[in-house]
Order: sequence, then structure tokens, then C-alpha cells
Amino acid sequence: MSHFTDLRGYLDALDALGDLRTIERSVSVDLEAAAITRRSYEIRAAAPLFTNIAEDRTGMRMFGAPAGVSSRADMPLARLALSVGLPPETGAAALVDHLVRVRDAVPVPPRAVPRENAPCKQNVLLGREATLDRFAVPRLHESDGGRYLNTWGVIVVRTPDGAWVNWSISRIMMLDGKRMTGLVVPPQHLGLVWQAWAERGEPMPYALVQGGAPAIPFVGGIPLPRGVDEAGYIGALHGEPVEVVRCETSDLEVPAHAEVVIEGHMSVGRDSREGPFGEYAGYASTQSSTQPVYSVEAITYRDDPIWPIVPEGRPPDEYHTVTGTGRAANVLHALRRAGLPVTTVWMPFPAAMHWTVVTVPDDWRSHLPGVDSGEFVRRIGEVIHNSGGPSAMMPVTFVLDDDIDPSNEADLLWALSTRLHPKDRRFAWDGVVLPFMACYTEDERKTMRGPSVVHDGLLPAWGEGRLHHSSFAQAYPADIRRRVLEHEDG
Repeated sequence: MSHFTDLRGYLDALDALGDLRTIERSVSVDLEAAAITRRSYEIRAAAPLFTNIAEDRTGMRMFGAPAGVSSRADMPLARLALSVGLPPETGAAALVDHLVRVRDAVPVPPRAVPRENAPCKQNVLLGREATLDRFAVPRLHESDGGRYLNTWGVIVVRTPDGAWVNWSISRIMMLDGKRMTGLVVPPQHLGLVWQAWAERGEPMPYALVQGGAPAIPFVGGIPLPRGVDEAGYIGALHGEPVEVVRCETSDLEVPAHAEVVIEGHMSVGRDSREGPFGEYAGYASTQSSTQPVYSVEAITYRDDPIWPIVPEGRPPDEYHTVTGTGRAANVLHALRRAGLPVTTVWMPFPAAMHWTVVTVPDDWRSHLPGVDSGEFVRRIGEVIHNSGGPSAMMPVTFVLDDDIDPSNEADLLWALSTRLHPKDRRFAWDGVVLPFMACYTEDERKTMRGPSVVHDGLLPAWGEGRLHHSSFAQAYPADIRRRVLEHEDG
């Protein structure tokens, strides 16, 4: 499957699958577009493309649920798979394996192109002309602290020494036409780079990129290791360099096929209130905080630009489909590097990134002579706990046999219900936790310290109490199953 160089090619592919709904009637960005998008997540409808924005002044369009679960029941991960260059019918294990393989591939650095070959330079606004008031900036939840213009755009920044260029997603709220603010948390990569600039007392150059190849926000939304350039990873994913072009106000480079690019500098101090905003755990937050201010100094955009939106909330939306899948790939990569026999890792979308499921082959004992299930599970937990980054901060991990598909909710619920002991066979650690995890106490979220647990749900070995499934696949001989399937429709 070939990759897409811009958002428009991706939309054409979704349309061909019947997974794009073009809405031509007038729709307001004041909650209405977000409500339609949120409804599409919850009923698994096609991704909405809004072509008639009531408040529009520039011919802009808006695109919701860019990497949500597909409306195609036969290919639920189609949007994710297409985003990273895989066939739309790709399943969970193959998707995670693909991300793991690219982690070990040689990075392919981006390639600079002249501005005349960069669609994002079709319209250029500088100085006083560069104002957010030209665009219809959406309000996404009724209880939000403001209008959030960034929920699926990538923020491009670089460390002061130039050693690391980071492309990542973080929410950004409009303050007025010339100023924005957003969540900047030092454990996250954007926060680390900003902190390096703040310690020098210098405003940080940034560029906010909306649109472009679907792999760009996908990779910006997954937690690559600190110091890894996302552009090189995307190049390896594509098998060719990402085309980039120099910014108007700094020497940062941005994807040439972006829909909209906003440029400027981020303040040294935390100067503005940000939030609240509906979070990925699925609850309407009441929390706000003091955060840096983004100045708006230049805006470039394509003709009739397309602005992606993600009204974050109850699963599944992009913070479960993309970030959860990326974290699963990180865990699988760490476990395989540790030499542990593991089949796959998955973060079930309905669990809102609070659960990690590790499955292992039934012959794992032959790879680890003398090791019982408790010790095996403890080793898995130690690797995850010490792997670093957000993937090490998940509250609950289950280790199960690979006779079930962890991305199949019926399989998973059955296995968890029948294989977990009510009290025993678990291991707990204390460590750093993410402040957005709803399962922790308020004090634990504030201090970012709390427990995590790994459950041993492994079955006994064959001949030592393990039972076959009482199912169509395992309770009947092959010839009977074949006859049933041959006459299923008649």
C-alpha cells in the first residue's frame, strides 16, 4: 500500500471506502461541528468533512475524527492503517508489529523543497495580517475554557543546540487573534524542549502544522523515545523523505503539503490560564493551569484549507486509537529487546489508555526453562516499569495467552473474567504516573506518583490442567467444521 503525501489524498481514500461523510449544509464551529464529530465516534459513523462552515472567511473546511474507528465493520482500523501506509483491512497485531519494525529502521531525514513547490505557501500572512481571526476556530466542548484550534496538529520545535527537532501534538487554545496558549508539561517532549529554551531566557520558535500527510499527526501523537526526530521516523515509515519547507519567521522547517502553518515564538514564562478541556479518560475536566503563550507572527495556508479537529472524550477517539496503539508498540518493542517471548501488545480502546494487554505464545516455557508464570509476568512488569516515557506509566497491565485476540472485546472480557484470580497472581510497583489518569486520587495526580499493577492471567501448561475452548473452533473436529461452513448459507 502506498502512502499519502497530503491530507487530501487520504480523504479521497476514505471516500472510496465509504468512510467519509461530506456535510454540505451550513454548520457552526461553535460546538455544532464538534458535536457531529463526537457523535460519529460514539455510533461509529463515517468521518465528517464539513464544507460549509457558517463562520468561515477563507474558504476553509473542517475534518473530524481523522483517525477514529472506521465505520466499516469489516475493517475497523482502516483509518489508522491507511495513515501509516498499510492496507485498510490490517488488523491490530499487524499494525503494532509494523510500528515496531519502523522503530528499528534507519531514519530517513526530511528533504527541503523550494517554496514554489510547497502548497502550504499558496497564501502567506505576515505581521498584522497574520491573525487567527481570519479562521473559524472551533469550540469543542461546552465546558472548555476557550476555543481550541489545535487538537490534531503537530507543533514543530527544536532544542537550542539544534540536536533534536520534535514534532508532537499538544492542545492549544486561542486567546485572541495574535495569541494562543496550550498545555506544556515538562515530562512531554514539547515541555522538555520549551524548558531548555526557558532556562536560557529565550522565547522558543515554533510552528503549528495542521494537515499534511496523515502519518504526520499519527507519529506526532505516539510517544517516540526522547531525542528521536519524528520526521526521520515518518521518512522510514514512508520509505522516502518527508518534503519540508522553511518557515517565514524562523529557520524551522515544516511539511510542505500542510494545510495551515502558524508561526511565532513561545513565551519564556507561564503567562496565561489554559483549560479546562475534556480529557481522554472521558470526563469533562474542571481544571485549568498557567501555561506559556504562543505569539502569532505568520500564517501560511493552502487554498481552501482543511482543518482537522478531535473533540476528545469518551473512547474511542484519536487519543485512544493512535496514542494507545503507539504506546502498545513501545511496550512490545521493549519486551522483545529484553528477549521475552511475546506475541503482541494492545491497549483496548474502551479502556481509555488505562489498560495494557500483553499476549504470549503457549510455548513460552520452552524459551524460559525453569521459569514459572509468576516469574515470567514479574519480568514483563519490570521491563514495562523501567521502559521510560508514558508507556511505563500505564495503571493496569494484563498478561494473557495468545489464544485470544486482545483487540476483540468479547475475547478479552471472557479471558479476563475467567483467568484472573480475585486476589492473587499480581505484582505492583510505585512510580511516576500520568496526571490525566482518572483512576488515581487527586493527590496522586498532582504529585504524579502512584501504583501500577500487572496481573498474571496465564493458563497452565498443556498436560498440567490447561483446557481446550468449548467453542466452534476447538470443540468440533475439522471435517464437521468444514461441513458446517460449506452449508452455512443454505
